[in-house]
Amino acid sequence: MPADAPRLWFATLGCAKNEVDSEKLSAHLSTAGFGTASSPEEADVVLVNTCAFIEAARRESIDAVLDLAARKRADAGLVVLGCMAQRYQGELAEALPEADDVIGIERYGELADRLGEMTDFEPTGPASTHMDILYATRRPTPTMPYAYVKVAEGCDKPCSFCAIPQFRGRQRSRRPVEIVSEVEALVGGGVGEIVLVAQDLAAYGRDIAAPGGLVGLMRYLSEIDGLRRLRGLYLHPREIGDGLIAEVAGNPLVASYFDLSLQHVAGPLLRAMMRPGDGEWHMQLIRKIRAADPGAALRSSFIVGFPGESDDDVEELAEFLRTARLDWAGFFPFSAEEGTRAALLPDRVDDDDVAERLRYLGSIQEEVTAERNGEQVGKVVELIVDLVEGGTPVARSYREAPEIDGVVLLNRGEAGQWLKARITGAYGSDTSAEVVT
Repeated sequence: MPADAPRLWFATLGCAKNEVDSEKLSAHLSTAGFGTASSPEEADVVLVNTCAFIEAARRESIDAVLDLAARKRADAGLVVLGCMAQRYQGELAEALPEADDVIGIERYGELADRLGEMTDFEPTGPASTHMDILYATRRPTPTMPYAYVKVAEGCDKPCSFCAIPQFRGRQRSRRPVEIVSEVEALVGGGVGEIVLVAQDLAAYGRDIAAPGGLVGLMRYLSEIDGLRRLRGLYLHPREIGDGLIAEVAGNPLVASYFDLSLQHVAGPLLRAMMRPGDGEWHMQLIRKIRAADPGAALRSSFIVGFPGESDDDVEELAEFLRTARLDWAGFFPFSAEEGTRAALLPDRVDDDDVAERLRYLGSIQEEVTAERNGEQVGKVVELIVDLVEGGTPVARSYREAPEIDGVVLLNRGEAGQWLKARITGAYGSDTSAEVVT
């Protein structure tokens, strides 16, 4: 890196897929000669990778941009990237005079040159398209013992509430050999757990006729020396066939963890969402998973307050939560996304009613999660220690995905270690354990 190279600092909002994008961009810009700042105050350019999934995420992104605009040096640049930049480029450029540039996903190929103009610096390296960057295998040196790997970009599903296809496009799967190369590099850098992500993970490979789809990819990755655990997030229930269930439940390297994107259980609402099934259809899928592995961990997410949702629909969902006994669940208020079919639907639910429903359903799931965790007491599990916080090792078993589920608090251990431990206590969403080997 040249001595006068501008230093960059990334802030990332939203999901794990955005985290991967930021890492790919950071690696690309490092190759182009740019340096890395240790804080936004020291950076020559601050880059904010934004989220546009729902209204709350957009507000968080805007707040982050304004906060960083106030924190950075007066002579430093500020660039807005990501989903909001892609979806609202013109509007953001006008509404955020604090930003020196707004660069959407499809303009990532221009980023190095644009930063060079802002900092009077000549970038090195060949020109790249945005997909070259997002599909690149080079990543920064891992700082955690787990890493997300994005295996596809975009989505083909027609869900009436979701705007992702508008700004991420149709699904474009990466070639298996590229994914393997990226995972090998991450494992070589100290990563023990790989988390596969995509907008529609279970549909991976269909657009490129990848052999075996997601199942084939999991088997391919399972052969990598040094990889200890493989996990998948974001599974559309329509794509979860017997083969995928058998692979996740039966492959010893794959965490028996199913992230089911169910969204609701009321049949009429699901049809309005352009989603499959109903409560009984979902239960059949759950029973099939638990028949393959009674100890499988299940997570899902649900939309609350979708237009037309009645009190009876909420009670139906509440009863489903009590019966299905998912290990983890998240609840999100309906957001009327511009350009989606659902944004035009009548019978909107009052905001106060939505808030009350969120509290009600969340309290039910908190009890279920606490019970599910209590059932783990006495079991011996394999754990990865993510970090040591305040002297306490913070770890996860196959049941806990990074950042979104609970954690296991250990009596001893160091970051990056794989240990076997006996669960000794359960405290809401978290558990405690004592190392046995």
